[in-house]
Order: sequence, then C-alpha cells, then structure tokens
Amino acid sequence: MENYKEIIEIKVEEKDKAKRLDSFLSEFFEESTRSYIQKLIDNNSVSVDNKEKIKSGYKLKGKENIVVRIPEDEVLEVLPEDLAIDIVYQDKDMVIINKDPGVIVHPAQGFYTGTLVNAVLYHIKDLSTINGVIRPGIVHRLDKDTSGLIIIAKNDVAHVRLTDMFKDKTIEKRYVCICKGNFKNQSGRIETLIGRDSRDRKKMAVVLENGKIAITNYEVIDSVDGFSLVDVGIETGRTHQIRVHMKSLNHPILGDETYGSSSDFAKRQMLHSYYLNFTHPITGENITVLGELKDDFKNVAKRLKLDLTKIVRMNK
Repeated sequence: MENYKEIIEIKVEEKDKAKRLDSFLSEFFEESTRSYIQKLIDNNSVSVDNKEKIKSGYKLKGKENIVVRIPEDEVLEVLPEDLAIDIVYQDKDMVIINKDPGVIVHPAQGFYTGTLVNAVLYHIKDLSTINGVIRPGIVHRLDKDTSGLIIIAKNDVAHVRLTDMFKDKTIEKRYVCICKGNFKNQSGRIETLIGRDSRDRKKMAVVLENGKIAITNYEVIDSVDGFSLVDVGIETGRTHQIRVHMKSLNHPILGDETYGSSSDFAKRQMLHSYYLNFTHPITGENITVLGELKDDFKNVAKRLKLDLTKIVRMNK
C-alpha cells in the first residue's frame, strides 16, 4: 500500500462547472505544475465521486467530491542553477537574500528547477543540511509572488537557533504593502485564528476554530483616494497571514487575485518584506537588514502617487 504525505478532499462548487479536472486542480494547487497534476491523475491518485480512473479532460459538473492523494516526496537531486540572486548580507553562518517576485523558494510538487534553492546551491557552497536536499538552509519562506528578505542558514547550528528565534518571536520582520481602499483606523492589531477556508481549501481564512493564532500589527503610512500604503509587522508566520488579515479588514492587497481581485495596476500582490532585525544566532551581535523595494512595486506606488519615503525604517 502506497504511503501518502497528505490526502485532500475538495468539494466542487457550481462556479467551477464545465472546467477541466486538470485545470481546476492546477488552480487549487497553485504552486504545482500542470504536468505534476496530470501525473497525479494518470497514477490514479485523484478520484472523483469515488471513481479513480478519471481523465485529465473530465468536465466538472459543479457538485463533485474530489479526493487528491499526495505521494511522499521523491528523493531527488536538486541541481544548482546559475540564476541571479540579490544577496544583501552574508557571513559564515547565514545569508540573507532579497527575493524577486515570481520565484518559488524551494522545489515542490513539480517545480524542481528555477527555484531560489536551485540558485542558492549555485552561488553558495556551504548550506545547512537539516531540511535535506529539497530545502537546504531554508529557515522560513515567502509566497511565490511576495518579494523581499529571506534568511538562509549555512550550517546546522545557525539553522536550529534561527528556527527557535522565529518560534520565540525574537526576529522582527516588517513588510510594506499597497492595499485597496482607505482605512478607518490608521493603525491596529489583528489577532485571530487562521485556518483553511471551509469553502475553498486552496485559500486560508480567518476562522473561529481549528486554526492557528495569527497576530499582525499595521500602520497606514500614506494614502490616496482608493489606495493605502501600509507598514506591517507580524508576530506569527502563518500561511498567507498578511494577505488574509488585510482581506479581513476589507482592504485586500492590490494585485492579490487569491484574496482580492486582479488589477490593471499590479500583476502580483504588492507585498514586500523589507526589514529584519534580530540577534545574530552565533555571535550575538545585533543585525539589521533592509531589502530594497522591487521595481514593479516602486512603479505601482509612483503611478498611484504613494510616497515611499514615508517608510521610515527604509530611510534610516
């Protein structure tokens, strides 16, 4: 009997009627390739209303129950690739990279090339081994279309200590985002549970039960008619946390198609991790790192006439 890493049940809704099965699942598993989805279907790892032998082109009727069985990760050789990365800090224990939007952090479900890990393996020869060949050195992650600072551990001691620091909330992380609308309260603290959206399992949502505590602090630092520039600090690191919390305030992040809507202004969510402050895991010295905003973020802000000089920590 084959072992599965995860078994996911999906309820098809009326709005998905007439979609191809493979297209629907590609939307659900947004960080998986179409070929990986088709492989799951071909290997009978996907059942529709308890029928396992199903074709990729099956047209949904809008009311099916789909079960997807995700197999255990294959033991793979992840190859170094000569891809450009923006290293903003490096010493013998860690490296901090200002990640571009559109880059997946580590290989997963069909994405085995073109990831940040592939690039890091090329540029950095010493990495921690705790997370194995798929995620060498990876202490935390950012969503594919979120840009900004990410820490990579170069040895196992630093990795363990950095992981503990994230758990203990002793690493200060700040983001900046452009949100839709104008806030009633110019600052606030959001403390909720975040879990899977019961109506759409590819999304996260604020929930009343069966979730994990999530804490976000925000401050509106500039606004124009219909848009706000927001500085955000997080005390927890839940999946899609800032995106979910901004949606919960009815101010989704501009360009976030998952938790808001598409935009003519932005091709991805305007969310950037720009600031890290923490104690070095080995030397004990204070480390402060800034990650410059990406050009697309700057261009959108300029087009909307939002003043980026008001990001105080960026200008110290």
